Amino acid sequence: MAQQLSKSHNCTAMDIADSIRSKLSATSGDVCQVKIVPPGWIYLELTPPFLATWLQHLVMGCLGQDGKMGTEKINSKFKDHNPANIFVVQYSHARCCSLILLGHREGLIKLREPLPDNHPAFGQLLPQQPIPWLNHDKQLWLNLSTEKDLLAQLVQVVDNLACASNSDAINWQKAALKLSQALENFWCQCRIWGDVKIYSPELAQARLGLVIITQHLLRFLLVEKLGVTAPWEL
Repeated sequence: MAQQLSKSHNCTAMDIADSIRSKLSATSGDVCQVKIVPPGWIYLELTPPFLATWLQHLVMGCLGQDGKMGTEKINSKFKDHNPANIFVVQYSHARCCSLILLGHREGLIKLREPLPDNHPAFGQLLPQQPIPWLNHDKQLWLNLSTEKDLLAQLVQVVDNLACASNSDAINWQKAALKLSQALENFWCQCRIWGDVKIYSPELAQARLGLVIITQHLLRFLLVEKLGVTAPWEL
């Protein structure tokens, strides 16, 4: 934008970018940080407190106007899908459910009870138990590349779901598969139990929070977008 405006305003792209940065910084509050880099790019970075609030909103199961993550009703309008890909997504969903239940039993999180494992709201936390997304320096606990990659996939899926007008153009099977692959990479590199649980329980809880959000979104994609069941175990 700044490079395009520089031609018509007789200013350098960096000067225009700095002017835009000043205005954005004055109105963005605690939502994002704005910085510019040559030759005039403007970068917006969400602040950790805002991300933490957004993540907690999702971890409580709030998606859509009614806050529900989907139902078990299967609609005949869904197209045929690759069975192998569907199984991968269903397996990832089942793994999420297993980790969530283990986290509940180990005392890292507290789920709503009584709640059957196959209930649409499975995995929702009690309202009074927020996930500690931020460390003592008010930064996200989630700093590893695989954590960031999973977080990026979660953001992408939520963005796709929010763009209702473009829903038919989105390959939901591909979106679900990419989210499943990001979960697999995350699980291979980011441990929750053992020393992590003992010496850094907040990090373990934050990672479980990502698993809970992933389970919510995988369930929604499987049931609402792909028209198949979302098993809690395989």
